Amino acid sequence: MKGILSRKIIAASLSGSIFAIIFGFVFHSLGEGNSQVYLVSTITSIPFYMMYSFPVILVYGVSTSMISDKLGEIISKQNQKTEWMVSAILHILFGLILKWVSLGVAVLFFITDRVLRRRKPYYTWGEALKSLCIPIGIWLVCMGLVWAGVF
Repeated sequence: MKGILSRKIIAASLSGSIFAIIFGFVFHSLGEGNSQVYLVSTITSIPFYMMYSFPVILVYGVSTSMISDKLGEIISKQNQKTEWMVSAILHILFGLILKWVSLGVAVLFFITDRVLRRRKPYYTWGEALKSLCIPIGIWLVCMGLVWAGVF
């Protein structure tokens, strides 16, 4: 259990930030072929997507991911190779709460967590706190561009 919660927080910071950026770029139309309007609309929407989705990803995503991993370990005690499959299925089931939107985030969270786990199994609280600077930084940069009227 040591270091797992901090890894989940890092995974939430990364996947929540990536989700907001992807969601901002994908769910905006080009609008009469004007790329500047598209870019302004996208950069304006990213902080709002992040503001509403990140707390949910942090609380719901981290808790359900820990449950999924623990249940995966318990169910697959006999065969360690099936643990990731059981965990992936549970991530998908928990991710179906808001249909396709949350399913995408759940898959992104699962992949991010597995990459972090393969890279380094345990992370410190300091690393988890530093990772929270990622979504805050993206939010500040996007809002700074909007407030400064760069476009």
